[in-house]
Amino acid sequence: MKNWISKWIIFVAVGHTAVAMMLYSETYRVIIQSGMFNAVSAEKSGLAVWFLFFGFLLFTLAILIAVIEKNDSLVIPKSFGIALLLLTTLGVLLMPASGFWLVFPPAIAVTLKKQTGLDTIKT
Repeated sequence: MKNWISKWIIFVAVGHTAVAMMLYSETYRVIIQSGMFNAVSAEKSGLAVWFLFFGFLLFTLAILIAVIEKNDSLVIPKSFGIALLLLTTLGVLLMPASGFWLVFPPAIAVTLKKQTGLDTIKT
């Protein structure tokens, strides 16, 4: 299946954001009701915000990867795959009971994808 990496990461990002909304909906309500400015002052609200932001960051990366996948003259840099693989491995080591496991397939695919000829981009 072509272009599956971006779709996979979008799935993970949407799932991550949905879990954030389920776990921290009350915290987000309090942040919004307090006017949002300087509303993150406790560890729980900080965790909630970063949990939500990471889902958005994954989604943003997936959009960029989708553009690269659709353009035959571009390739996802192997360095991106390696960085994603390192981040995922660290996440799994620190939090084995988490969704970090879901990022292994695209991280491994990008890292192991053969880059030859015009597809090679130095990073």
